[in-house]
Amino acid sequence: MSIRHGLLALLERGPRYGSQLRTEFESRTGSTWPLNVGQVYTTLARLERDGLVAPDGEDAAGHTLYAITDAGRTELFQWYERPVDRANPPRDELSIKLAMAVGAPGVDIRSVIQSQRHATIKAMQDYTRLKATALAAVESGRSRERDDVAWLLVLEQLIFQTEAEARWLDHCEARLVRLSLPADRRAAEAEPPQAAAAETPAPPTTDRPWRTARTRRG
Repeated sequence: MSIRHGLLALLERGPRYGSQLRTEFESRTGSTWPLNVGQVYTTLARLERDGLVAPDGEDAAGHTLYAITDAGRTELFQWYERPVDRANPPRDELSIKLAMAVGAPGVDIRSVIQSQRHATIKAMQDYTRLKATALAAVESGRSRERDDVAWLLVLEQLIFQTEAEARWLDHCEARLVRLSLPADRRAAEAEPPQAAAAETPAPPTTDRPWRTARTRRG
């Protein structure tokens, strides 16, 4: 998650102070990725070091305001235009857990999968309920419509992600069942149906014509 670019996007709308940035960031993303003030100010310090933001005085309450610079605005729009890099995907705890569970003594990996499947389906149901609420808020035309639309997009991404995770868990379970079969059974299941049919001996020729002729003679 790019907190750095998220803060630049908020500052592009005008000067903000740290706590305000945190509140607006969480409002825009539905608190899916909560921030603390320390993270915000640490990121602001780095942005200032890199020349992407600059102090911009204080508000009436004495809060130090930060404003985006021209360099920061350029960096922000380059970020919008640049595809997300998938060359180094983030570590996924579930993938690591299943990878480590394979062959681990005393671990029933199918039980691990089943437990995760229940949690994933519950999360999907929760996200779907939240989506209905967010969609109703957007359609009502409330003043916070921009934040509600942003939250709706985040929720739909989470729903798609959990759906994909559920399908992947089903695939993992099927794969493990497949790999646990005896070698001869795997070979039999892998044999093409046409080959199996070709090797099936033809049924013996019926003697019905002979019996019919004999019956007629009788």
